Amino acid sequence: MKTVDGRPWANRKELIEHSGFSRATLANLWRDRDANGHPPARTVDGVMHWDLEEWTDWFESHSRQPRDLSKVDRTGNPDEELPPAGQARLLGVDPSRISQYAKKPPPGWPDPIRTEQLDTRTREYRTRAQLWEWVDNPASGFGTKGGQPAGRTAKGAAPDPRVRLAADALAAMPDRKAVEVAEVLAGRHGRSVSTWKQIITQARKEARR
Repeated sequence: MKTVDGRPWANRKELIEHSGFSRATLANLWRDRDANGHPPARTVDGVMHWDLEEWTDWFESHSRQPRDLSKVDRTGNPDEELPPAGQARLLGVDPSRISQYAKKPPPGWPDPIRTEQLDTRTREYRTRAQLWEWVDNPASGFGTKGGQPAGRTAKGAAPDPRVRLAADALAAMPDRKAVEVAEVLAGRHGRSVSTWKQIITQARKEARR
């Protein structure tokens, strides 16, 4: 990591390590910078870098945008492979949205687990686990037109049980870093480390209320 004028500047690889998100997700956020307000880059030794403190503040603000996840179907086998119509039902959207995603994928949209070649098109299959992880990722932008923040539910709905799991793990491992706790939770309960990092952040916010 470079230091410029006393401030840390991170390249893309270092942002991946800092945030826990994939290269594709961060690349999509940079691509959509005109719409999402992504901080500008600075070239250092021929490589793009970002002011780490400025980027972190921006990303936390971006992640707090209201998101309505109340229509997402959380039931079923996580490993079940869903065709486009099934993906739309899980997400609570019109099937045409999935067709749009195929042409212009949103940030972090998962690659298909397999494809099926039909006479006129290619049918893409994704697992329930892939879709759940995608909607839980604030960088996806899914549901930003209204609703509740990630890790919370619509009014009157039961609270997300994963937030309680994260809170209990934080209490049991007070000396561990967030990423270390996230790794433990991912090993115990599945989902990615980055997803659990987001849930840990939500658990900490609720503990401060």
